[in-house]
Amino acid sequence: MIRSALMNVMTTAAVKAGRGLKRDLGEIENLQVSVKGPGDFVSAADKRAEQVLFDELNKARPGYGFLMEESGVVEGADKTHRWIIDPLDGTTNFLHGLPVFAISIALEREGQLIAGLVYNPATDDMFVAEKGQGAWHNNRRLRVAERRDFADALVACGIPPLARAHLHPRFKQELGAVIAKCGNIRRMGAASLDMAMVAAGQLDCYWERGLSAWDVAAGAILVKEAGGYVSDADGQDKILETGSICVGNEAMHRALLTIIKNA
Repeated sequence: MIRSALMNVMTTAAVKAGRGLKRDLGEIENLQVSVKGPGDFVSAADKRAEQVLFDELNKARPGYGFLMEESGVVEGADKTHRWIIDPLDGTTNFLHGLPVFAISIALEREGQLIAGLVYNPATDDMFVAEKGQGAWHNNRRLRVAERRDFADALVACGIPPLARAHLHPRFKQELGAVIAKCGNIRRMGAASLDMAMVAAGQLDCYWERGLSAWDVAAGAILVKEAGGYVSDADGQDKILETGSICVGNEAMHRALLTIIKNA
């Protein structure tokens, strides 16, 4: 595991926020039977986690700016550094009591991602990466899978929700093209964990559209530091702007990009 001062700041904040999310997850089952449902509860849990992350990171690195899912942009006195935070990636999973969700924290310096953390409080899985220091899962160094044949690939994707129904036609075309050529498909429901699993070699590649910067920032540096390739779904280096992602080892990344481009 990376033991730098920066990573200590990030892991401390994630673990503290994670305690609250893990406790809240235990309440979801009870709320499922209510008429109102657990939606408002989960929204409150999300905001509480974000506040903990903001307070901890701001205290440790005063002056840094923030880009957060719930609170948006918070300008800092230091214009060269920005935290990019998703306090609860995989909200729908969390809403249904599925323990597949994560806290995602990335640090941007002068427009370049230099550190990332993806933490699942339910399983205590901590994925971290710092530029030039590699990617790690708890105390294990990560490398992307070496598989080269797309016919053997286990591919992850994101399925646009009903709220983004305008993305369905394109997704159906891309999914059909990928299914016809890969070994199999998985849909985890949390973009940051999808990318962490690619970094760990558990998934061969992953693509999704309709995302935000906080969904992809931390996972992107994990994949890069594990030896993988990262672009948006159109092959450009604009993941924070376009809200799409495509990751994998060199061969898988290239093959997946080609397939979805021609879909």
